[in-house]
Amino acid sequence: MVLYEYPCNERVRTFLRVEHLFDRLFFFAQGEDARCHQVAMATLFDLLDICDRADLRTAVLQDLDRHRSALSALREHPGVDGAMVDSLLVQIQTAVAELGGQGRIGQCLRDNEWLVSLRGRVMVPGGSSQIDMPSYHAWQIRPADARARDLARWIDPFLPLYRAMAMILRLLRDAGDAQDQRAVQGAYQEMLGGKTFQLLRVWVDEALQVFPEISANKYVIWVRFSNQDTELKPQPAARDIGFRLARCNI
Repeated sequence: MVLYEYPCNERVRTFLRVEHLFDRLFFFAQGEDARCHQVAMATLFDLLDICDRADLRTAVLQDLDRHRSALSALREHPGVDGAMVDSLLVQIQTAVAELGGQGRIGQCLRDNEWLVSLRGRVMVPGGSSQIDMPSYHAWQIRPADARARDLARWIDPFLPLYRAMAMILRLLRDAGDAQDQRAVQGAYQEMLGGKTFQLLRVWVDEALQVFPEISANKYVIWVRFSNQDTELKPQPAARDIGFRLARCNI
């Protein structure tokens, strides 16, 4: 089954984008080839850009505080596993302490003149080549383990953000109850009656070779399935398609 996710508000959309960047960053940072580390550096700068444009740290801390309040209230309900709730509360408190105590995310990278210079060159197509920045080329030809140590040092300030966001998204995803649905002639519609969700998750069998286009508001959820022609242009799937849908909200 292939999973597709749709954020129902801008905050969750930003969180999912940052999660995607972290996934790419960790993958390429583990490589040994200098070109893998080049992608890791570009991704690190993408994360820095998002942190500069949006007050991501405040948004994450606000979400953690909201989850802490909700879990504390839930703990008093009968039938709730108190030990599990206590464990989650400890994890949230640890994440809040780590993220809240570090100041501006990635400030040490902004204070590094060489990284600031490289950040500007990476934004120019081909600007990080040896003809434009020989010092970067000199770094790239250093031993892989030396480059890996540098990357680990530069990534480290972002890890409290990563752990906090991973917890928020895990709690949100776990709150969804996946149910089997059927899209008649490739289209599914569900009236909500004013109820809102933060995240929609759709699983579809890979063998069907279709993908969902999802939209939602406080009134209705739409899921329309398409496939791709030989030019990869989306074409509506004109057949019934079974899928699983989870509506997530905390």
